[in-house]
Amino acid sequence: MDRLTQHSPTGLYIHVPFCEKRCVYCSFYSTVHGKEERDAFVRTLAKELAFRHNDAPISTLYFGGGTPSQLDDEEMEAVFSAIHRHCVLSPHAEITFEANPDDISQQKVAHLRQLGVNRISLGVQSFDDKRLSFLNRRHTAQQALAAIDILRAEGVENISIDLIFGLPGQQLADWNQELAQAFELPITHLSAYSLMYEKGTPLYYARERGAVKECDEETSLSMFQMLSTSAQCAGFEQYEISNFARPGYRSRHNSSYWHGIPYLGLGPGAHSYDGKNCRRVNDYSLRRYMEAGRAKTFADVPHTLEKLSADECYDELICTRLRTCEGLSLQEVPASRRSALLRMARPHIDGGRLELDADNHLRLTASGIFVSDDVMSDLMWEE
Repeated sequence: MDRLTQHSPTGLYIHVPFCEKRCVYCSFYSTVHGKEERDAFVRTLAKELAFRHNDAPISTLYFGGGTPSQLDDEEMEAVFSAIHRHCVLSPHAEITFEANPDDISQQKVAHLRQLGVNRISLGVQSFDDKRLSFLNRRHTAQQALAAIDILRAEGVENISIDLIFGLPGQQLADWNQELAQAFELPITHLSAYSLMYEKGTPLYYARERGAVKECDEETSLSMFQMLSTSAQCAGFEQYEISNFARPGYRSRHNSSYWHGIPYLGLGPGAHSYDGKNCRRVNDYSLRRYMEAGRAKTFADVPHTLEKLSADECYDELICTRLRTCEGLSLQEVPASRRSALLRMARPHIDGGRLELDADNHLRLTASGIFVSDDVMSDLMWEE
């Protein structure tokens, strides 16, 4: 799957692997860097794009990481120059750029706007300085608020922020205050996640040696319920388990993941999907990525290909579609598996965790969202 073969609008994801320092909870691939490494990364990225692009128009472009805002203006211009050289951006493409609040400046935002960026995703995580320090975030709460002010002043209308809940020692009242502050801001989108203890992260090992105590499941569930209620009261729709948007401001790029739309991923550790049954994962090593870029004749970057079995495709369908408010259309399920799916879903329908509407869409109910992992696990294919 060197190129996406479907000639329908696709998504383009660019993984920028640089971080000034590592957050205690982060399991995404990132590395410290200097100007030389960033320049070599951008050159290799341009070669990878030239090698793998196709003629399908790009409807969404997403810069994730890592920390894309670690790239300077010159480097971003080089990236966009390569994109315009090798791709066709749809006239109304959604172009998202992830940024740390302390990287936001009037000059940087003005330049991003000039390049065509029309959506900024800020990694706020918390409005409390002590919790930000615990997470090893670089910014302060005041810098997060100032960044949003700058974005609005520079005409960025589509602003998303990330928040994390379920931190050690965090109480319901603390989370309620965070949400109240978030929904008072001029944002259009909110993503909120329960703190995860991923193996290999500093946070995981801190818990293992007893240095931190994980938030209990009951409190975390109450925080999630508070999140859903607060978002609804603020006029935000919960269009995916962890994502909330004002009407008209859903993340089109992330929605493509949940609806099986093909996308091309560039950069170390980036994933690609052909919209059918083939996935590609680039090697996570920045060193090996840049070595491929220095080769006399470029022949792609190190990667692995995975062809999904029929069972794996089915399980992925369950786990992606049921995350969304639209749910899973039974028409998407192979006819040979529909009766088994309905049989496995019946206890959850009767228990009020799933609903099947007149159009044969199966979706999680409000109560089902809170136990979505258990529900989806029960619907996985049984040999």
